[in-house]
Amino acid sequence: MGKYDTSKLRNLGIIAHGGAGKTSLAEAILFDTGMIDRLGRVDDGTSTMDFEPEEIKRKISITSSLDHCEWNGHSIHLVDTPGYGNFIADTRACMRALDCAVVILSAISGVKAQTEEIWQWANEFEIPRIAFVNKMDRERASFLRAIDDMEKALGARGVAIQIPLGAEENFEGVIDLVKMKAYRYAKDQSGKYTEEAIPAEYQADAQRLREQMVETVAEAYDALTEKFLETGELTDEEILDGLRVGTMRNTFTAVLCGSAAMNIGVPHLLDAIGAFLPSPIDRTKAVGTHPKSGDIIERAPAESEPFSALVFKTTSDPYTGKITIFRVYSGVLNSDSTVYNSTKDVQERIGQIYELEGKKQKPIKQAVAGDIVAVAKLKETVTGDTLCDEVKPIVYEPAKLLQPVISYAIEPKTKNDEDKIHSALHKMIEEEPTLESHRDTQTKELIISGMGQVHLEVIVEKMKRKFGVEVLLKTPKVPYLETIRGTAKVQGKYKKQSGGRGQYGDCWIEMSPQPRGEGYLFDDKIVGGVIPRQYIPAVDKGIQEASQEGFLAGYPVVDFKVALYDGSFHTVDSSEMAFKVAGSMAFKKAMELCKPVLLEPIVTMKITVPDENMGDVIGDLNSRRGKVVGVEPKANSQIIRAVVPMSEVLAYSNDLKSMTSDRGLFTMEYSHYEEVPSHLSQKVITEAAATTKNNHQ
Repeated sequence: MGKYDTSKLRNLGIIAHGGAGKTSLAEAILFDTGMIDRLGRVDDGTSTMDFEPEEIKRKISITSSLDHCEWNGHSIHLVDTPGYGNFIADTRACMRALDCAVVILSAISGVKAQTEEIWQWANEFEIPRIAFVNKMDRERASFLRAIDDMEKALGARGVAIQIPLGAEENFEGVIDLVKMKAYRYAKDQSGKYTEEAIPAEYQADAQRLREQMVETVAEAYDALTEKFLETGELTDEEILDGLRVGTMRNTFTAVLCGSAAMNIGVPHLLDAIGAFLPSPIDRTKAVGTHPKSGDIIERAPAESEPFSALVFKTTSDPYTGKITIFRVYSGVLNSDSTVYNSTKDVQERIGQIYELEGKKQKPIKQAVAGDIVAVAKLKETVTGDTLCDEVKPIVYEPAKLLQPVISYAIEPKTKNDEDKIHSALHKMIEEEPTLESHRDTQTKELIISGMGQVHLEVIVEKMKRKFGVEVLLKTPKVPYLETIRGTAKVQGKYKKQSGGRGQYGDCWIEMSPQPRGEGYLFDDKIVGGVIPRQYIPAVDKGIQEASQEGFLAGYPVVDFKVALYDGSFHTVDSSEMAFKVAGSMAFKKAMELCKPVLLEPIVTMKITVPDENMGDVIGDLNSRRGKVVGVEPKANSQIIRAVVPMSEVLAYSNDLKSMTSDRGLFTMEYSHYEEVPSHLSQKVITEAAATTKNNHQ
């Protein structure tokens, strides 16, 4: 039996856009529950949850961090998630493992694009949530505007269960609409408050909003609706029960208010977390599949069930090594045991189990259904893997990864860095599954792709700090290609006579264009043995090798067909080597005559922007030679789909950020190749020639 009954567990995420106050709220929760003895501040770099040097430097959450606390008999596993677009992929991975969430709404700026995206994920994972309107002590703060904004932008039904006592600098506490009491907080960040009657000037508002709340709550379930229709009122117990059921079913979202930085309203939020949000038992059973048969399997969150868990996060520490963080869905896990990784079909040795407390780890003896825990030094296991009982295996589906949106070339600073770069990248990818790296076969550059420029800058900083590897980020080269538009018949003849045995190869080819994307085709039309059979593949090979360096700017040539139709040979001097050279000579001659053109990669983009920025973004896409192929409206925003040349959007992440005040989101993926317009191709050819010249000097 775990220390806590599973029904008393709350696996809680704090979610919102960047800058809404998630980390400050987590800090106040840890302080009010006695987990820390002083309130840290993000701006001072003293908060418990933002402890990575990169987070302290930028004053933002870059990676999700975990802690736990206890309140009124409930055990809360707390996950403080990032909200900035560059880092929210980590938020998505964590949400897969959560049972409930507090969504922070800013009393000043309302809902931003990132909040919309995270809200959609909460819907996808069916996570019940309550909302907390933060920053009520700031200038221009408005509680009702924040609820209105939430309803418009998120399509959610907000139900105020509190209203603020005072506003802006005079914000002093909250008025509870269920108990109809006012709670005035001390202004010393202690979280202490006194209960009093609702001041006269708030009576009318409180009464009006309570009536609205009761009407909404009455819709939670049929018996409550009937009671309300008969009597026109509900008891406090019925209201609380309705709030719990309605929250669990996502019928509406209860809204509270406060100031995380001032520690006002946080104890009442903790009460609401225990009262209205679900435990693992309240959620549906965890559903997975059998690793061999693919049959659907369900696991209840009970200690009597076979052990199963999903890994949703991995971190690497230069001292402890790899730390694997997972959510236990069923059964019990003991320290010093062996478990089965059903995703990889390997066994893993579990040493000490830890509960995470910010950057610290607290050893525990066992983890039970519902727990979120960590272990160190697993050999094969990565984010997204399932750990379970080998006799009763199951595989859980992890959160689908977001696609990287920006790529840079990386270059090691020294020879020593070059030797260590692949190992460091491998460890970083374990930690950040949205990070991708590959060697571009054409440009020969090592490319890393991530969720934005800041994401990749942070990766580079972490590689230096954690693994001592220094690299430079550079704009990647665009992988242009060449092709032909015309047809030509040419001879490639290689004849070399220099004492002893000579070299002789002679071929006639016809080169013509192929449809785009069809690649290279070699057609052997030799009849009557004018070129012996054994030399024909050599001509083909010579052409293929020569096509790797095109005629215009040295880019690979694609989508062309070669018919080998004539030639001659010498019984003594001909060889495979000679025909290979003849083939490459013929190819180079044909390229000159076949009207060669440059091709550039085109990407498809999906860009989500606030309504007011749509005109600017479309105008900007047009200036980048982009074609808008569709626009679909979404609440308060528009989704623009476009095809754009890759060369025009290599640094799009920053440009979109400045056009939309960091409220725009986009994804892009490679689509196809198209001809470069003639007025631009000369510039590419000149640049390629200059690069080649520099490389040879």
